[in-house]
Amino acid sequence: MIELPFPIAEPPEPEQAEAARKLFAGPVEFLKGVVAMPGLPPADRIEVCFAGRSNVGKSSLINALTGRKAIARASNTPGRTQEINFFTLGDERYLVDLPGYGFANAPVAVVEKWQRLLKQYLSGRPTLRRAFVLIDARHGIKAVDEEIMSLLDSAAVTFQVVLTKADKINATTLEKTLAQTRKRLQNHTAAFPELILTSSEKGDGIPTLRATIAALI
Repeated sequence: MIELPFPIAEPPEPEQAEAARKLFAGPVEFLKGVVAMPGLPPADRIEVCFAGRSNVGKSSLINALTGRKAIARASNTPGRTQEINFFTLGDERYLVDLPGYGFANAPVAVVEKWQRLLKQYLSGRPTLRRAFVLIDARHGIKAVDEEIMSLLDSAAVTFQVVLTKADKINATTLEKTLAQTRKRLQNHTAAFPELILTSSEKGDGIPTLRATIAALI
């Protein structure tokens, strides 16, 4: 098997960065929260989704991308987001915030329901261009992340790893996380061969992620 290097994505060219900034500075509205497949909006526009363990910083990242302080609800209680949340990006695109996974202290029946909804969405959404799987840079890829990545492999949905909270660790720890992440991703056929390194607090990597999404949609 050929090993892929999974480099960190390069920052966009200035004109790409500005076009992507304008896209995300335009209208972004919460459309609806979905708790079952029949509630999904029509698959009539291109979308990208964000998946990640609870407390990985998903809501903070979406807020940073859109330049809004609270368009996605951040919570100090992991597992609070129990819905697939759809946001309109302009008139022709969706941003999709998936329920956090890997949370503790939630009833088993609730966890199973969330997992079932997640799997149904990822396996059956024809307009989904890419899933962004968020990984906490302090901890690397965990078993629950592997489960989602394997599901994306089987559904043939391309996913790209976004490392969050990169400002919270030193360079040595970051290199260890990158090495672990790259090694784990070798086993996943749907993994896009570039990583994006971000900090929602400092804005690091946000222009790169915006430009990546803008190029897809």
